[in-house]
Amino acid sequence: MEAFLVSITTISIAEIGDRTQLLSLVLAARYRRPWPIIAGILCATLANHLVAGIAGKWFGSFLNPHILQIVVGLSMIAMAIWTLKPDKLDENTGASTAMGAFLATLTSFFIAEIGDKTQLATLALAAAYPNLLAVVAGTTAGMMMANIPVVFLGGAFANRLPLKAIHYGAAVLFAVLGIVFLLRAFAHPAA
Repeated sequence: MEAFLVSITTISIAEIGDRTQLLSLVLAARYRRPWPIIAGILCATLANHLVAGIAGKWFGSFLNPHILQIVVGLSMIAMAIWTLKPDKLDENTGASTAMGAFLATLTSFFIAEIGDKTQLATLALAAAYPNLLAVVAGTTAGMMMANIPVVFLGGAFANRLPLKAIHYGAAVLFAVLGIVFLLRAFAHPAA
């Protein structure tokens, strides 16, 4: 349960103002069909985060628990720093209008998520927690919690958010998680 709760909380906060959330806003404005966009976000996120989770599990299997806690702690602190740099949506990230809303969302969202901080956080969380399903379910749910309101409410919603404060809050959350993992590592050093 901890893996799910940490995953959903971390990602839902980190996603606010992220480039994939900006992409959700662009897709919602372009297609004005929320349900196919939401379905595309869900499928792209599941696929992307499952790959990241499997990679995290594989990476984590090479490290002993002490080193793994340190690596995850340091990666969360790095995420905290990264979160302070707001994302911007590249113009070439948008999808072609020739594709349907679902396919456009699926492909553009999957590509935009590659190397994104939420994908890397999923990788780190999957390395840290033994329950891959709980991590992927939590990170996917967190993405949906952050993106569904944007798809439905569009610009009116996005323009009212205090993005700077949210970025600072997300950075604090990542830093706290990093410190917790580091404290766990040093509280139980390797034998």
